[in-house]
Amino acid sequence: MDRMASVLDRPIAYHNVDGVGELGIGFMCLSFATLVWQQVRSPEQSFWNQTYTLWAYFALTIAIIHYGTKAIKNRITYLRTGRVVYRTRDAVWRPMILSFIFSVLACLAIVIFLWLRWDLTTPVSLFGLVLAAGYAHRIARTVRWKWVVVWAMTIVSVAIALLPADLVGAIAKGSWITATVPAKLVGAAWLTLASYGTMLLISGGISFWLYLERTGAPAAEER
Repeated sequence: MDRMASVLDRPIAYHNVDGVGELGIGFMCLSFATLVWQQVRSPEQSFWNQTYTLWAYFALTIAIIHYGTKAIKNRITYLRTGRVVYRTRDAVWRPMILSFIFSVLACLAIVIFLWLRWDLTTPVSLFGLVLAAGYAHRIARTVRWKWVVVWAMTIVSVAIALLPADLVGAIAKGSWITATVPAKLVGAAWLTLASYGTMLLISGGISFWLYLERTGAPAAEER
């Protein structure tokens, strides 16, 4: 059974062998944390609070992650440890479908909770526990030292949930957005994005450095 589990874990381990997967997710988290900061600290009618800005920002972020990851893989990773091509169903469609379903359910839950005027601060803060569980399942089980990251995510998530409301909502204090969304909810979401993005960038950066140290530069091609 252990051998079978090892075989099944290979695609996961290979995808993040150089830490680029974590770097991409960390970059995305910090990008949206930056967007939230700009939105709540600028007037309602500003450039940052327009619908087209949100879509353009989202598209730019995804493009940077996609082409940046592709460039690193093609110019560094594949030259050092080769390239393995997995079935499109496992590498693309399954993660895409699961991400879509999860995103739809999360959006519906937020809309319903806001309509019912329920306090979402704690659920949003503890959402980090779900992310930590996903990180443990997808990454930490293939690289033991990354369990440190799992515990860090867990501790940070609980800490955000326990922080005083005034402190959590300080980022949105006096912002136009508090007319529709509680300041502490905005603060909890921003803290979660910023902290998780930072942790993933650090973890991914360490993985990338270790990968470069262990693999060595590819031999020059003979002319």
